[in-house]
Formats: sequence, structure tokens, C-alpha cells
Amino acid sequence: MPPSSLVPRSPARPALAARLRFGLPAAIVVLAAGPAGFLLPARAQPTRPIVYVIPIDGVIDLGLAPFVDRTLKEAGESGAAAVVLEIDTFGGRVDAAVVIRDALLRSRVKTIAFVNKRAISAGALIALAANTIVMAEGGTIGAATPVTMAPGGSAEPVAEKTVSYMRTEFRSTAEARGRPPDLAEAMVDTDIEVKGISEKGKLLTLTTAQALEHKVADIRADSLEALLAAVDLEGAEVRRPRQTWAEGVVRAITNPIVSSILMAVGVLGIIIEIQTPGVGLPGAVGILSLGLFFGGHWIVMLAGWEELLLVAAGLVLLGIEVFVTPGFGAAGILGTLALVGGLGLSMVGAGAAWEMVVIAAGRVAASLLLALAGAAAIAGALPRLPFGRRLILKEALTASEGYASPPASDSRWLGRHGTAVSTLRPAGIADLDGERVDVVSEGTFIDAGEPIDVIHVDGNRIVVRRTRAGQTEGSGHGS
Repeated sequence: MPPSSLVPRSPARPALAARLRFGLPAAIVVLAAGPAGFLLPARAQPTRPIVYVIPIDGVIDLGLAPFVDRTLKEAGESGAAAVVLEIDTFGGRVDAAVVIRDALLRSRVKTIAFVNKRAISAGALIALAANTIVMAEGGTIGAATPVTMAPGGSAEPVAEKTVSYMRTEFRSTAEARGRPPDLAEAMVDTDIEVKGISEKGKLLTLTTAQALEHKVADIRADSLEALLAAVDLEGAEVRRPRQTWAEGVVRAITNPIVSSILMAVGVLGIIIEIQTPGVGLPGAVGILSLGLFFGGHWIVMLAGWEELLLVAAGLVLLGIEVFVTPGFGAAGILGTLALVGGLGLSMVGAGAAWEMVVIAAGRVAASLLLALAGAAAIAGALPRLPFGRRLILKEALTASEGYASPPASDSRWLGRHGTAVSTLRPAGIADLDGERVDVVSEGTFIDAGEPIDVIHVDGNRIVVRRTRAGQTEGSGHGS
């Protein structure tokens, strides 16, 4: 007889068999887990579904993307029934909207876009990426052609390459959610014509009634409560997560206006520190500003090691130009290009369209020009300020105070001989009759230790050249 036939199928016999086999304690455990369940209380089951609500309002920027992604993951881990994105925006950065769109498409939690009242431009892409679109009365969705902001603040159209990219993003998003892809394309490209809905030469923007009629939107609801009732989540526990302080800081730092100011302040502080070495405060402010700029763009995955190293190389080259080879030569040009390129790439990220890189580089160049203008203004005003007088030497101090400014013309050096103390490229330091003097060569580089002759004096500018072969050390002394 098989073993299973020894135990009749009654509630009492399993406990009895357990008692006979394992003893009294095991029998108590079996009874507690039995159909009666009178010894241990059953685990409480949640009676209300959980719904997360994310506000998508104002300007869509790169700081919003990490917040949306974090909330979607948190909702998935907590077993939420749905995530509602309450959208009321005129748009913002395309790259930020694409990051949010990707997060919505891969989310395992049901997502609902509540267009209350508008989902324009980048907001339309986010709405299309949700599982369900609910629109309030008087809502609008569409008008998503990409534009760039000119220096004067006006919007300008972008190249066909960028329009084609956004058209494909909208179409693929609509296809992934079972919505009309031709209508999604018509929101981006004025060349797309949808018979009876969108004319050629005009961007498509749909009202609530039109979106429902053409299957772009699914439900109409004028409030969150009505929305929850329409999707069978009436009485759900609504959770409204807030951005962390770090996400708020990142969102502020990556704002185009704030990031431009940080760049300008950072470069200005470094320029002032170079002009007045040893002060410390301007340099610290400059480094802190650039650190905030790179930190924020690093978190939103725009800046990486490549951009950071490019900016560092630019600063090093500019330092060489200032301290080692005064003037404006190859090091200065390469340093400026590296600085502009590194900061510009940090604002658009990898894979950006060429025109976006050019626009970002223009913003960086404008910030650098603003920093140079600020440095010039500060340099002019600093000597007249009480604090500035303590930082800058007077034009002439007495010899008893430790230094005497040179006369208007140092003609006494004309015809003297000496030795180059540092490499003259073309400027540097020379030893003339036992005195260290700032000199400049007549155009060629002169290595340290080579003999030199003073051939011309123009005010405080002492021009030298390499001593010709056969010339004696003592010949040609001037007075």
C-alpha cells in the first residue's frame, strides 16, 4: 500500500501524524498553520493599492530625470499599482526628455500620464511614453519640433538632422505604446501631413477631445481622484515623493543660465588668482564654481573623465602661457580651445548632434568673454578700493621700503653683455653685470646659460640677442 494512503484526508489526521512522527511541538506548529489558523494570526494583507504621483511641471531639465528614474524604481520595489506623471509643461531639454522616456519604457510599474493642462514639446514625448494617457478638459499635447535658443533669447529652428532624430524618437515611442505613429511624427515635423487632421507646413497640437478621438489619449479626467476612479484605483494610497536636496541642487546647477554663470565665475576667479597670486579667495571661489559645474553635469551623466581631463589640460596650458612663456602663443591658443571644448562637451553629453556642440561651445565662449570683461573691470577698479590697495604695489616705493621702480627708460643697459638665466621664449630673465633683469629676445629662443647682448632699450623693455662668435665679454659697454 502506498504511504499516502496511510493518512486520511481530514484536518485532524495531519496534526496527529506530525505528533506521532515529530512530537508535540511539531504538532502545535502544524495545527497553527492548518485550516483553522486559530493559534497564529494570518499575515495582514494590504487593503489599499499604492499610487505614486510625480509632478512634471515647469522647464524639463536634466535634474528632473534622476528624480523620475529614482521614483519609478522605488515604486517598483514597493509593489505600487501605478505611477502617475502629472504633466503641465511647455517643454525643455530634449536630452532630458529622452532619458525620462527611456525610464518609462523600461519601467515594470504601470505608468499614467495625466496631462493637466498641457504636454508641449518635450512634455509630449514623456506623455507618449506612458502606458495610459489621461487628459483634463482644456488640455493640449504636441508642438514638439526641436529649437535652439539664440544668444538674444529667441528660438531658432534646428537642422534637418536633429528634426529627423526627434521624429524617429516620437514615432518609436508611439509604436511601443500602440498609438498612431503618424500623428506623433506630425507633432515634430511640419512636412508630415495627416489627412483630415494635420496640414503640411503646420505642427500638430491636439486638444483633449481631438486626442481622445484619434486614440492618442485614452481617458478624460479633470482631477486625480477622477483619474484613479477611471482606472479602477479609487481609494488608493497616494504618495507624492519629493526631490532630495541633492537632486534639487543638481537640477539648479544644470539649468542653462546657472551653469553659464558658474563657468563665468569659475574662470574669473582663476584669472584674478593668477593676476594676484597668494590671495587665495578668488582662486578658491573659481575652483568651487567649476567644481559645482562639473559635479552637477557629472551626476546627470553629461560630463565624464574625458571632459574633465580636457578642461584640466586647458588650464595647465594657459598656466604655461602665463608663467613660462609670456605672450600669446601656441600654448595659449591650445589651452583656450581645450577649455572651451571641455566645458562645451560637458553641457551636451556624448552622441550630441554637431550643431548642439557648436551652440554649447558658443555659450562657453560667451561665458569666457564675460569672465575676461569682469577681470578687466576688476583690475581697473581694484587699485581705487581700500582692499585693493593692500593687494597691489604702488607705482613707486622708496628704496628703504624694499623696492624702487625702474626709471621710465633703462638706457643704461644698452650695449651691456650678460647671460640668460632662464630660457628666453622670447621673454625671460637675464643676468646683466650681476643684476637679474627682465628681458626679451629679438625673436629667437635663447637657452639658459647662453651669452647675450643688449641691442635695444625701449622704456622698460630690454631687447637682447645671442652674443655673436668672437665678440669679447668686455667690449661695447654702454653708460
